[in-house]
Amino acid sequence: MKLISRLRDPRYYQIAVLTVLVCFGVTVLDFGIRWQNAAAILATALTTQFFGTVYARLPRFDPLSPLITSLSLTLLLRTDEVGLAATAAIIAIGSKFLVRFRDKHVFNPANAALVTLMLASDHVWVSSGQWGSAAIGAFTLACLGFLVLTRARRAETTIAFLLIYATLLFGRATWLGDPLAIPMHQLQNGALLIFAFFMISDPKTTPNSANGRVLFAAMVASIAFVIQFIYYEPNGPILALIVSAPAVPLIDMVMRGRHYQWQRPVARTRKRLKGVY
Repeated sequence: MKLISRLRDPRYYQIAVLTVLVCFGVTVLDFGIRWQNAAAILATALTTQFFGTVYARLPRFDPLSPLITSLSLTLLLRTDEVGLAATAAIIAIGSKFLVRFRDKHVFNPANAALVTLMLASDHVWVSSGQWGSAAIGAFTLACLGFLVLTRARRAETTIAFLLIYATLLFGRATWLGDPLAIPMHQLQNGALLIFAFFMISDPKTTPNSANGRVLFAAMVASIAFVIQFIYYEPNGPILALIVSAPAVPLIDMVMRGRHYQWQRPVARTRKRLKGVY
């Protein structure tokens, strides 16, 4: 019974999907992932989470969130220096404990690390995520399975972002007279899927209300479109998310909703745990 209760936590499914993707990408698709970087990110993220747990005086060490962040960074972050990979993990996990407002961390951990290091160093970049149609299709099905498994709880952010961003892409193509194959190709991007299903959808950094999450998704999609196609800067969604993140506390003040908590084992539901990071 306890095991079944634990498995209700959607993070287990996220970890499984991302792990399979990393393994498949390394062995079949040649993602260009250096094992040294992957090991450094994982070890540093877990270590930082441990010290953060002690710093915040949390009742127990929870490895699930840092594992998801580590896998996301492994898939997206590229660098030729192991030290920078480890630094990314420190920034990502550290931001959860240090940059907070009303018991929520402000920035998505992986997003904060990617943007910080891209701005600070020429030796860090984001993987383009072009994996081929077969891998894109399989990963999309896995991500949609995640929404079904979790009964689409808080899925408004992902769905709204993808629909609005796709509408903007197709609208631009129509305005310019481009073939619709162009926006279709732009949407068939692994990095975009990771962003939509594992970054912008982070329930700990999105607004508490459903309407607020849709508004937030529209904001991120619009800013991403401007960055990508008006200013012609790459990684529009990733940059848009960190620009939009400070608006979440304001949205929560105007559109009130229930603060999200990860699924807890039955044995612990009677005891309210201090802050979930």
